[in-house]
Amino acid sequence: MLTRAVRAINVIVALLVVCIPIAVYWFVFRPLPQTSGNIAAPIGSEAVVRRDARGVPHIEARSWQDAMFLQGYVTAQDRLWQMDGLRRFGAGELAEVFGPGVLASDQQSRSMRMRAIAESDVNRLRPQDRASLVEYARGVNYFIDTNRGRYSLEFSIPGRAYDPRPWTIADSVLVGLVMFRDMTDSSRFKFDKGLLLGMADPAKVRTLFPATQGAYVPPGSNAWAVSGAHSADGSPIVTNDPHLAYRIPGTWYLAHIAAPGLNVSGATLPGLPGVVTGHNAQIAWGLTNLQTDVMDLYREQMDERTGQYLFQGKVEQAQLDRQFIGVRGSKPVQLDTWVTRHGPIFIRENGKAYSVRWSAADGFDWPVYRLNHAASWSEFREAVSGYWGPGMNFVYGDRAGNIGYQAAGRVPLRGDGKARVASDVPLDGSSGTAEWTGWVPFDQMPSVYNPSSGIIATANQRPYPPDFPYEVDGSYADRYRVEQINARLRAKPKLSVDDMLAIQKDVYSAYDHFLAQQVVAAVRKHPSADAELRAATQVLERWNGQMEKDQAAPFITQTLHGVMGRSLVEGLVKPANSRAKIPEIAPRPQVIETLLRRRPNGFTRNDDWDGWLLEQTREALKIGRDEQGSPVSKWRWGNKLQWNFVHPIARGVGVLEYFFDVGPIEMSGSGTTVKQTSSTLGPSERMAVDLGNLDRSVQNLPVGESGFVGSKHYKDQWPAYYVGKSFPMEFDHVDAREVLNVRPR
Repeated sequence: MLTRAVRAINVIVALLVVCIPIAVYWFVFRPLPQTSGNIAAPIGSEAVVRRDARGVPHIEARSWQDAMFLQGYVTAQDRLWQMDGLRRFGAGELAEVFGPGVLASDQQSRSMRMRAIAESDVNRLRPQDRASLVEYARGVNYFIDTNRGRYSLEFSIPGRAYDPRPWTIADSVLVGLVMFRDMTDSSRFKFDKGLLLGMADPAKVRTLFPATQGAYVPPGSNAWAVSGAHSADGSPIVTNDPHLAYRIPGTWYLAHIAAPGLNVSGATLPGLPGVVTGHNAQIAWGLTNLQTDVMDLYREQMDERTGQYLFQGKVEQAQLDRQFIGVRGSKPVQLDTWVTRHGPIFIRENGKAYSVRWSAADGFDWPVYRLNHAASWSEFREAVSGYWGPGMNFVYGDRAGNIGYQAAGRVPLRGDGKARVASDVPLDGSSGTAEWTGWVPFDQMPSVYNPSSGIIATANQRPYPPDFPYEVDGSYADRYRVEQINARLRAKPKLSVDDMLAIQKDVYSAYDHFLAQQVVAAVRKHPSADAELRAATQVLERWNGQMEKDQAAPFITQTLHGVMGRSLVEGLVKPANSRAKIPEIAPRPQVIETLLRRRPNGFTRNDDWDGWLLEQTREALKIGRDEQGSPVSKWRWGNKLQWNFVHPIARGVGVLEYFFDVGPIEMSGSGTTVKQTSSTLGPSERMAVDLGNLDRSVQNLPVGESGFVGSKHYKDQWPAYYVGKSFPMEFDHVDAREVLNVRPR
């Protein structure tokens, strides 16, 4: 019997030894896309796709239509599962595949009516933009149709296997709306701020949370341009590093697209045609989030049983939007949303209903075709003049030696646009005094051309001049990043692409350095401070403000920042509200620095700011001791700030995590450093364009170009990204490693 059992075990082991490699090949490597050789496709003329050492496609076509088709095709080759996930996330259709665990996400997207907005926006597209989306969708669908049974592993997971449906131009708009929402959704922060105003002294709440400073840290970016007067080769340099939530696959897909009248290279958004940030043969551009407020919450006086609500003393009837959300393994879930004149009811809490008005519901423009073809400052401005949103700061440079800046996107006017409407909190939907009445005219949006300084830099700071004729609130960034960028740009007379990369990875925090100095000064005034506080002071006193992962000081100052924020908010709450749940929002660094410098009355016990600061420092040290032990000098910022790229498919499945994921990895930086890094976001790509020699330009992604875990380009860029290095942005000369010839079918 024992011999028979041993034989059975040996047979099973042998079968596993044979079957596992076959399964790995079948599901991981067999579906890898064809990137060399010859294929036929429904295009007008012969074309070619060359891929460089990092798998970046360089498309050469004989018409822009074929180029857009091939962009859709090659993007689907590498990122189809990601594209499908983005449209499902936007439309609220994830539960159809992943089951009840993602139902809340679907309900949120459905409540915002993202699919309905996308379908409405399709009808507003310009003919040329619509044509680009059509060709792109044809390319995606050709890949879907010709690769059935050979999709990436994510489509074949047992219990979650499915085939992607055809791609539509509304799907592309949905992908754009997902980015739009990520960059502009201020609804939760406004709601929480409104709650806090009802619990505390309104004047003090507004001191902690000014109307022009929202949640910390929102998605942002850095972008700057220097004229030839500041560059080593006498030509402008344009740089960009968008700060977004890190993920795998990454947000961006790099591509180079060439056709008659079109030759453009840079970062594309999977699901949409054209290059979003990059350069063509004549100009280069980067962008950052404008941060201006384009989403309002309205507190409605509504009977949700009937959908009737008040507006200017009259009863109006909301429209009922009834949707059924498919849930894998369960019955469909019904979702009823009332839609008011302001928009859908989006938040229901404490027996009250709040509708949301969002600029994306009023229009959509994808000016990338025009932008990619622009060859001068005037053509560039014309291209972005119709851009709807999310609002962006565009930084520009050209081969003629010019640099420029243009704010673009639809910014709503509330009331007459001149008197301020406090849109940073929920508005009274019944009054009719806070309605949108139009948009800031494009020709009055901030714009700069060839400034005398020869330097343009944007890091999400408020771009509007003091005499701007309209009131525009927003979640504008603190000054720290833009000041450090400007300081670094002015510190060296002649700058190169390598210098730009060095600035992009700068991790000096003026704010954290200031906090360290404040603690040191307070301890000096109190010589009786305990031993741990003195030990921390020694660490902070020697520190140079660099938020390096192997340092103790950044951990102390960032923990202190969190403790101070909570203390300031809790200290405002009136005794009558002491048992109420306090909203989890905290003032931004620049607000806390201003308080510590001015030390106003009414925020600390007995107005003793030094005593309060030492009390908060002791609390921060206690947290540090609980997390990292003793002594203080051995603490590491990198133990706290870590990135872990977790692929949704691999979450919680150990063997898959090894192949799909990257991390956890210790990181340097913070929310106030040029290399803006938090536990959730950071530079989503880096680019530096030398307009004197485009082949000296560089660009790279955090992980890799491909979404296939079996591809060598799945995470091959991570080692360079981590240390701040980059790769050639091949343009005039392409070192092709793989060549795919495409002939008309």
